[in-house]
Amino acid sequence: MADLYYDVVVIGSGPAGEGAAINAAKSGKRVAVIEMQQQVGGNCTHKGTIPSKALRHAVKQIITFNTNPMFRDIGEPRWFSFPKVLKGASRVMQKQVKLRTEHYARNRIDIHFGHARFIDQNTITVTGGSNTADRLHAKNFVIATGSRPWQPPGVNFNHPRVYDSDSVLELQHTPRTLIIYGAGVIGSEYASIFMGLGVKVDLINPADILLSFLDNEISDALGYHLRSNGVMIRHNEQFESLETYDNGVVLNLQSGKRLKADAFLWCNGRSGNTENMGLENIGLEANSRGQLEVDEHYRTSVEHVYAAGDVIGWPSLASASYDQGRAASKDIAEDPEFHLVTDVPTGIYTIPEISSVGLTEQQLTEKKVPYEVGQAQFQHTARAQITGETIGMLKILFHRETLEILGVHCFGDQASEIVHIGQAIMNQPGELNSIKYFVNTTFNYPTMAEAYRVAALNGLNRIF
Repeated sequence: MADLYYDVVVIGSGPAGEGAAINAAKSGKRVAVIEMQQQVGGNCTHKGTIPSKALRHAVKQIITFNTNPMFRDIGEPRWFSFPKVLKGASRVMQKQVKLRTEHYARNRIDIHFGHARFIDQNTITVTGGSNTADRLHAKNFVIATGSRPWQPPGVNFNHPRVYDSDSVLELQHTPRTLIIYGAGVIGSEYASIFMGLGVKVDLINPADILLSFLDNEISDALGYHLRSNGVMIRHNEQFESLETYDNGVVLNLQSGKRLKADAFLWCNGRSGNTENMGLENIGLEANSRGQLEVDEHYRTSVEHVYAAGDVIGWPSLASASYDQGRAASKDIAEDPEFHLVTDVPTGIYTIPEISSVGLTEQQLTEKKVPYEVGQAQFQHTARAQITGETIGMLKILFHRETLEILGVHCFGDQASEIVHIGQAIMNQPGELNSIKYFVNTTFNYPTMAEAYRVAALNGLNRIF
């Protein structure tokens, strides 16, 4: 058994772990990363963000080919199997692994593959991997182990017709009909993906509206678009039981409904990866969802042990996780530039995608803030007409008196890119944060960014 000594040991190599490790190394710390899987990248690269978004992109290309009349000169609309479409995603994953491996090597960070377990306050053992039975000693630790789909008791996830959001990426057939239980971000994204492959989808939502954290108008637009493309959305339905057969499944809901489909996808809830880590040996305890509580410096109740990313819960976004990891290592290094990660845009990769930052209309109404709305419908912009991506809108919420931008909400093609323009202006100090910026700035034409000017003029016309 080898004894190795470090300043910082990071457990997990997903976005939070990578952010923490590389920033700590650049601060002059000797750093090691422990990764449970056989390659770096974490669940983000291998089971979550990267494969699902690569899959979505491929499906979007299929939709374009099958619906654009120009392509009829090439051939008739085609059907693509789910496994075939997945192959493109696997190529992206390997590129990401290569890139991240090079990052660690360039920053002289040691990688230990295997299972991490605390044996005392400053010591971890690594077992089951290529560096089996190594013992790592460190002054500080960052737990960035991510999360996994929560699996309810009574559902046989070993059945070939039953999947969760991880195992669906191993689907070897294309079902004609699919039931998705859970209409959160992941459930809505997969509903869009399978819809694009021509699968008839039942999307079961335990809540009363889709993605309640979104602006209501954006949520309504998503629901309308899914329904118009054949997705059956069922709100306020609770899981009762699942029957599995050789050729399909039957979902029983508490309302008494029975739904039959070729396959079932569970997308309701996630659990932090904190089991069998020996947390009890350092006086640390996860909550009922396997998540760790942290303070505003990402410290757990054990002062020299930090946590970041999905394992601490909200917002459970790769973008936020990376910044949280960086912030944790900045605190370890006593870097004066430390900041709490709060300005987090939402990116939802449905088809079309959704992105937002700031407050919603319902939040502003509850706070009794005097606000106004500026809108730009994509169907009226030249760039959208050229690309054929005319579904969607940009919505700017701003203060009626100060003209300060309070929220930006976008539904449509490239929404996750478009929102960052508004985010940048929202973060400007004082009077620089103003909707007038978009009126007084020249945008390239034709672009999707021009929608900001259209929305700004639309909003200002409501108050002047």
